[in-house]
Amino acid sequence: MTTVTTRHYHAIRSALLAHQELALIDVREEDPFAQEHPLFAANIPLSKLELEVYDRVPRRSTAITVYDNGEGLAAVAAQRLLALGYSDVAVLEGGLAGWRAAGGELFRDVNVPSKAFGELVESVRHTPSLAAEQVQALLDDNANVVVLDARRFDEYQTMSIPGGISVPGAELVLRVAELAPDPTTQVIVNCAGRTRSIIGTQSLVNAGIRNPVAALRNGTIGWTLAGQQLAHGQERRFTAVSDATRANAAQQAREVADRAGVVRIERGGLASWQAEAGRTTYLFDVRTPEEYSAGHLPGSRSVPGGQLVQETDHVASVRGARIVLVDDDGVRANMSASWLAQMGWQVAVLDGLGAADFSASGDWQAQVPALPAANEVDVQQLASWLAEDGTVVLDFTASANYVKRHIPGAHWAIRAQLAEALEHLPEARRYVLTCGSSLLARFAARDLQALTRTPVYLLEGGTARWIAAGQALESGETHLAVPRSDRYRRPYEGTDNPREAMQGYLDWEFGLIAQLERDGTHGFKVI
Repeated sequence: MTTVTTRHYHAIRSALLAHQELALIDVREEDPFAQEHPLFAANIPLSKLELEVYDRVPRRSTAITVYDNGEGLAAVAAQRLLALGYSDVAVLEGGLAGWRAAGGELFRDVNVPSKAFGELVESVRHTPSLAAEQVQALLDDNANVVVLDARRFDEYQTMSIPGGISVPGAELVLRVAELAPDPTTQVIVNCAGRTRSIIGTQSLVNAGIRNPVAALRNGTIGWTLAGQQLAHGQERRFTAVSDATRANAAQQAREVADRAGVVRIERGGLASWQAEAGRTTYLFDVRTPEEYSAGHLPGSRSVPGGQLVQETDHVASVRGARIVLVDDDGVRANMSASWLAQMGWQVAVLDGLGAADFSASGDWQAQVPALPAANEVDVQQLASWLAEDGTVVLDFTASANYVKRHIPGAHWAIRAQLAEALEHLPEARRYVLTCGSSLLARFAARDLQALTRTPVYLLEGGTARWIAAGQALESGETHLAVPRSDRYRRPYEGTDNPREAMQGYLDWEFGLIAQLERDGTHGFKVI
């Protein structure tokens, strides 16, 4: 086992202030991560490290610091990263407690840099907003108003403002002229909480659209706290735009990007950046996933622009890296880049592309290391075994997926907590492991076999293959081998959150600017 060095809080802080590249990785599950973490920490749970780290930290010589809160996960993660080919790996001295003891600020929730930046934007630019009661009155009076929902379409479908139209954030400047062609139409931008409605509204203001525009203050949370009813399952989406609309929006977006200091490069410049061994360059296609699948620049990753600004840490986990954005219209890349530049990233828009450059097709595929060997069994064999006693099925899918549906009798577990899970499982003659596709379960199978002499098998094709074969399923929290800590319950998601949690979330957001000031490493600059 290779000896791993430690890295102190002050070294990380100095690197952040100097805009040097670094990856500060919290290897706990999402829920404990969301309870408290440093501002620029990226959450890559030990359970999923091999499946995510190559794309999120693509340069193998990146200075990586991993930490936990005393659970012993960081030391394991460091060894795995070294085995994966990373050469500059350290453990945070003292872990999370060491960060706190050294005077480091700790933040709650997820995607905190983006959310804190949104609060800063509103405070600096006084982004216009309307209260839920005011918007409801406009709708009740059949006023000349359009409501644009800046979230992902699936979030919009879960709950939305009655009559709202799904227009994910990066699409707003491109689509608004066709959705509100009358310049006197009041445009309302909403999300579930605050960030995406603030950024979406300010995008339209920055682009200089003719319409009056305002954010729905506090989003669907504010709507609910006002005692107003949300719609569910709405299907309204944006439509295609004319060439004239596209050209005008491209000019508006380009002007905003220029004001923000966005760099412009072409294919040769991109190749030069990517060839630099000492720098990380991310290449993101910020159009819709459907457009990306139909045709994209080889080597680019699909990250719709609105979500990129909202969840930058999920894909660009190396702070100080360079980001290059791609689209085919000059609108979405420029608008997204304008925000990333204000968030302290060195960001460029890739110019000079033609239709022939978008030569690859299909969905984006994550990079993963060589897959470990496993003893596989098919659906029929597992069904036969389950008709007898002695077979214990372990499911490593996301807990939400498990609750929705799983193989009858399957026990849900977290890969990094296998030793704890074993203590809560019945005696087994054999274990059969699964997840949605069995990819994560394949890595878990190797880990489990190291802990037990009981034979370990992998379900070929995972639970998806079981479902496709028409086998029986069950739902609910029927057999949890460990607590559900893999997912932080966001107070702005779903339809059954307590009012106290929703109000508490808003209060937390209002306090983010003060936390930014205390932390002092953000590097944000609002144009």
